[in-house]
Amino acid sequence: VRVMESGGGLVQAGGSLRLSCVASGFVFGMYTMHWVRQAPGKGLEWVSGISNGAKSTDYADSVKGRFTISRDNAKNTLYLQMNSLKPEDTAVYYCAKGGLEFQRFWDSRGQGTQVTVSS
Repeated sequence: VRVMESGGGLVQAGGSLRLSCVASGFVFGMYTMHWVRQAPGKGLEWVSGISNGAKSTDYADSVKGRFTISRDNAKNTLYLQMNSLKPEDTAVYYCAKGGLEFQRFWDSRGQGTQVTVSS
């Protein structure tokens, strides 16, 4: 299993970023996928999840209405569109492989991509 995130960077508050995650080593289209994040000095926080066929999505309250998760199973790629970014969104963002069911469970994640939001 391998997932590789990209798209992080430094952005001003109110700005936008789009994260991508390319997966390999498993049948991407069979699995729920998630984005999780870890802010400096804090634990891992689940951000969003999407079912294997993209029919279901879920978001943490802290990002609902601002972030959009999507996937392209033909390209083995997961996305996270982040709008109206806030300084509290600063974190390392990880792509995580879930299970066959749409649940807040993951068993592996990538190296992460840094997102820094300046005020």
